[in-house]
Order: sequence, then C-alpha cells, then structure tokens
Amino acid sequence: MRGTPGYLAPEWLSSVITEKVDVYRFGFVLLEILCGRRNVDRSQPEEDMHLLGIFRRKANEGQVLDMVDKNSEDMQRHGAEVMELMKVAAWCLQNDYARRPSMSVVVKALEGLVDIEDDLDYNFSYSPLPRGIAHKVAAAATPIMPSALSGPR
Repeated sequence: MRGTPGYLAPEWLSSVITEKVDVYRFGFVLLEILCGRRNVDRSQPEEDMHLLGIFRRKANEGQVLDMVDKNSEDMQRHGAEVMELMKVAAWCLQNDYARRPSMSVVVKALEGLVDIEDDLDYNFSYSPLPRGIAHKVAAAATPIMPSALSGPR
C-alpha cells in the first residue's frame, strides 16, 4: 500500500480501489485550502490534530464556517460560496466510495452546473495515528530538496 498517511481513502483497507480514491484526496486538498491548514497538525491538541475530526465535530455542531481560514479576507467575505465548497469537500470525502462523485461531476459542481448532494454523511472515517507513530512517519518522510522544486515545469 502506498500513499501519504492521513490522506488514504477508507477503501485502501479493503483493497477495493477505484478512481474515487483520487476524488477523496481532492476533497482533502480542497478542505485544506478552505481551512488554511494541513490535514494533520501536530502542534494542535489531540482533538484538533486531524482536520477530518474537526470537520466531523463542526458539522455536527452546525459550525462548519468556524473552520474557514481566518487569515483570508476573501474566504471570510464570501461565506455562502465557501459553504458550498465545504459541501463539495464533504461530498468528495464520503466514506462509501459509491457516494462520492466522479471528478467530472466535481468540476461541474465547482462550476455551479450540478447540485451538490443534500444528504451528506459527515461521520468521516479517519484513523488518527498515535503521536509516537505519527512522529516516526513524519521523520521517515523524505524532504523535498530545493533543486527538485526549481526544475522545469
């Protein structure tokens, strides 16, 4: 199994892999952009370390907009649009891959051509790594060298 810990779609554990794993990862990227933070932030208390855990809790409390990047004036000013994007992220992050949209449907939803599913499940499944293991995983990651970043595009 390959992938970045914390970004693996739930179906990786069952070995039923479809193109929807990429939709799941896109949901994470979108959520990270909207929230202005990474999926796993080890500087946060345990209950706020994992972005999906916060998303689940805030959705249950009806406070999803509290997650939006407070350093982004544009995000703060356009709450209705940001809320729609949060719904797109939630749709992409559904535990059941059959309930996730295809990427072509995601693009249409972002363009406003398709309605976002109403009955989204915010009971996201994520497997928080214990701090000791999480630090070992982070330590084992290979840092990106500046020369790799400045290569041809």
